[in-house]
Amino acid sequence: MRSAKLLQALVYALCGGILAALTGVAQAQPAWPSRPVRFIVPLPPGGSNDLITRVMAERLQGPLGQPVVVENKPGASGLIATEYVAHQPADGYTLLLVSNTHVMNVSFFKKLPYDPINDFEPISLIATVPFVMAVNSSLPVHSLKEFIQYCRDHPGQVTYGSAGVGQPHHLAAELLKSMTGIQMTHVPYKGASFIVPALLSNEITVTIGAINSLLPHIRSGKLRALAVAANRRTALLPDVPTMEEAGPLPGFNVDIWLGVEAPAGTPRAVVDRLNSEINRIIHDPDVVKEKLTPNGIEPVGTTPEAFMQTMKDDIPRWAKIAKDAHIEPE
Repeated sequence: MRSAKLLQALVYALCGGILAALTGVAQAQPAWPSRPVRFIVPLPPGGSNDLITRVMAERLQGPLGQPVVVENKPGASGLIATEYVAHQPADGYTLLLVSNTHVMNVSFFKKLPYDPINDFEPISLIATVPFVMAVNSSLPVHSLKEFIQYCRDHPGQVTYGSAGVGQPHHLAAELLKSMTGIQMTHVPYKGASFIVPALLSNEITVTIGAINSLLPHIRSGKLRALAVAANRRTALLPDVPTMEEAGPLPGFNVDIWLGVEAPAGTPRAVVDRLNSEINRIIHDPDVVKEKLTPNGIEPVGTTPEAFMQTMKDDIPRWAKIAKDAHIEPE
């Protein structure tokens, strides 16, 4: 009997020691964040992706109490940066700025080095950048309907520029072709920065591209906006109709969305904290007025679940456009 009680006492003591040790380990874990946070951008400095990341990084440092460092890792249609983040620890110290190229790539690469859905934790879809269909002002067309007729009257002469195969510009033009039956020749460039100079010099006939790069030249009169490729008009060009209105082309909607992700398994408490802080920043009136609107960026801000659903919905949508355009995965 005495030995049984002694054994019981030893078990209780052992369990108590283990519990105390575990409690000590838990208490020893520093609260997040306890060191700098890195924000990875899959493109070179400059452009909407880089700009909005730097805006967020600057304004996150105060609430988080730690530096937020922006790192640009461009290359391979975003694959380099995305694969890098996918293999980082899920501890909240590495974030990734993504665009819809993140899910478009499923249709353009036979095998990705990561799973765009399962390898990441969505935080928020933060903004969109409307796309605009624009031509050189010397082209004798003033509306989408006139452009469509121009294509039919000039077979084999109309060209469109894109930032490369599988980029939103490419898919937007291919969607226009499939919905109208017109023919245009694709001229892919090595990046979006080459499109506007080509359009200004009449090297290409048309592009459907991000409003922020086209807007200064539309306002100067060198380029002419025929339609907005979003599902609603933009305040930056209030008199320019949507493609749906101007065609009419029901359901024509191509833009760039921007979002923030972390490696899969990042603690929910960290995800929720980042979601709250980031959504607050992008809806700050000063940020909207001074940083976003002048650059054609429209704030959104969603829950992690809504962002995930957008990505899941986009994969089959872009896959269909790619299939209809006979674009083969690389």
